[in-house]
Amino acid sequence: MRFAHDIIIRPIITEASLAATQNLRYTFEVLPEATKSEIATAVEEVFGVEVADVNTINMKRKPKTLGVHSGYTKSWKKAIVTLKAGSKSIEFFDGMI
Repeated sequence: MRFAHDIIIRPIITEASLAATQNLRYTFEVLPEATKSEIATAVEEVFGVEVADVNTINMKRKPKTLGVHSGYTKSWKKAIVTLKAGSKSIEFFDGMI
């Protein structure tokens, strides 16, 4: 059994994701094996909000070079969570805007 804090790894803080918070859309890095229903349940449990929709994206690895060393970034899963219209916002993101 997976716990809610195991499913949500970290919030994604970029200009685009912070702009989307005005429309109650929040972006998180999640466990690659997590399903949409597990992500929705975890967000509701951790932040105490009502989730309307979950969109997921598998981010592929990218090549990176540092001097003569080359390698790849890790692949990861991104979840964009949309809250219901009557739901409260996530307080963690409110302080960033």
